[in-house]
Amino acid sequence: MSVLDHLLELRRRLAWALLAIAVGTVLGFVWYENSVLGVPSLGSLLIQPYCSLPPSARAGLNGTDCRLLATGPFDQFLLRVKVAATAGVVLSAPGWLGQLWAFVTPGLRSRERRGAVAFISTASVLFAGGAVLAYLVVAQALSFLLMIGNSVQTTALRGDEYYSLVLSLMVVFGVGFLTPLVVVMLNRVGVVSYRKLASWRRAMIFGAFLFAGIATPGGDPISMGVLGAALCVLLELAIQVCRLHDRRRARRDPGWEDLDDDSASPLPDADPTPERS
Repeated sequence: MSVLDHLLELRRRLAWALLAIAVGTVLGFVWYENSVLGVPSLGSLLIQPYCSLPPSARAGLNGTDCRLLATGPFDQFLLRVKVAATAGVVLSAPGWLGQLWAFVTPGLRSRERRGAVAFISTASVLFAGGAVLAYLVVAQALSFLLMIGNSVQTTALRGDEYYSLVLSLMVVFGVGFLTPLVVVMLNRVGVVSYRKLASWRRAMIFGAFLFAGIATPGGDPISMGVLGAALCVLLELAIQVCRLHDRRRARRDPGWEDLDDDSASPLPDADPTPERS
């Protein structure tokens, strides 16, 4: 295909991807205040961590009321649009990922396609796992932040601030959960070996908690500790996966894994003397 044909193909794929996201956003807008097939509404799912706090930790119209604060005439509408847009991206993921895959795959070999499928599938599962863990941690994080001095004051959370906190925490956890996958991929292409990773274990643990301390938006010790501990577990699993991979590679190429980077690999045994006819 020519460059122009590639650009036209890209435009067509982007148009279908945006259409899928738009349809997902509309569904998310409707789902915001209505349960679907027994699944609670997006609004109730959003405020569930906040509503799990005792009434003394949150400001409300009465003791049982649980709603976020809106200070402007457009706050409620904008929050609904933001939540619907986020849900639209998630709900339409098979559509826009399929369009991206259809645009990229013609230039890949069969082995590269299998590797890309494995990478994307694993990355999706890890990111989703991190996002779910972050959602479960939000309640504990808010409990620490909003109850540390609730005998003196109470907090009325604005909808956009609360949504930004929840979304940022889910994104940080999801991206952090991709780190072990990057380590495994670097090992597969020969950049790092199991021995190097094992020698870097303490530094990786320190880096995991350092990343958790810097990246978590709330600044509370609960979310930082949970993220750091989860990354340590995942990194250890990644190190063990690299160990198994290096062991299989050593069986295929005995003796080569101990060579330095500047050393030449051994040649197969051969008789240098030419055969006489």
